[in-house]
Amino acid sequence: MNDRPGGASPSNEIAVRYSFHKRINHPTPSRMLHSQTHLRSRPIAAGQLRAFEAVARHLNFRAASEELALTQSAVSRQIQALEEDVGVSLFHRHTRAVELTGAGGTLLRAVTPSLERIDGAVRQIRQSAGRKSVALTTFASFASMWLIPRLEVFQRENPEIDIRIDASDVAVDLDISDLDLALRYAPASHMPPHAIRLFGEQITPVISPWLLKSGPRLKKPDDLAQFTLIEAGDAHRTHFEWLTWRRWLDQHATPKLQAKRWLYFNYAYQMVQAALTGQGVVLARLPLIAESLASGDLVEPLPHLRMESPMAYWLIIGPRNVARPEVLAFCEWLKEQGAQTRKAIGDMPDPDAVDNLD
Repeated sequence: MNDRPGGASPSNEIAVRYSFHKRINHPTPSRMLHSQTHLRSRPIAAGQLRAFEAVARHLNFRAASEELALTQSAVSRQIQALEEDVGVSLFHRHTRAVELTGAGGTLLRAVTPSLERIDGAVRQIRQSAGRKSVALTTFASFASMWLIPRLEVFQRENPEIDIRIDASDVAVDLDISDLDLALRYAPASHMPPHAIRLFGEQITPVISPWLLKSGPRLKKPDDLAQFTLIEAGDAHRTHFEWLTWRRWLDQHATPKLQAKRWLYFNYAYQMVQAALTGQGVVLARLPLIAESLASGDLVEPLPHLRMESPMAYWLIIGPRNVARPEVLAFCEWLKEQGAQTRKAIGDMPDPDAVDNLD
């Protein structure tokens, strides 16, 4: 008599158990998809990216392995693991060569500059280890036309301090960056309370002396119609509208004047360079060309017609770096240089900015 539940025989019970065991040990398609998704969301290992970049650059596993000091099979495993993590093939393998797939090309365009930035940062850290350094951000024209020409003086007086300049027209947040200082160009209303005003600015026409001597006369604003006028190509579409010739001409009662021709550039240093080579008259920012005026490389044909600008040049110290001796030394030097520029251009600061003056 069979006393097992349901009347199942021993052999049937074994079959049922075996079938149940198989069911619980084989994942369903949805569980497999979850596992693959989880796998492919993992961060990619740096070693895999190094191997990929080397193979993609050489299009040869052997050359890549020699460069990386790895065996060819180790490099091959790195690439295979990367392809499994990414989920697609990155190379077409041929008998004697490899070539990138479309996905491989996409990844290479991201990997190459990323590795270069990492390597550059590591070199910089290694070189600066144990050395004093100051890192600052400013816009390209100011770095080229005002800061760099003066920097040799500071380096000669402070040979133990390294200087790093990151020139960018994008404002960097000193609270979260590795930069110590910022030199900014903005109206006072856009600056934080702790910003130090270095100097203001005026806008004035300047020209090379030989063009002034050999060209038409330039004694009054109307005479500008005989010259090429140089200005920023995007000035009319940005908040730098006050740097345009049209604004200057309007202010000096010649709103309808038409230049002989126009010459446009992206950056102030390009415009001034064009004026230095006699290509036209540029409406220049006085603090940036004060040295060229003093040396006679440029002349100011209408000095009585300078136009005041609402902008000024500011020094901002990062909150984490106010006590470092090398940062303080560089700030003091910047303020001394700013005082010299103020004197050279006859700068009179706005009353509201006096408290922020060095």
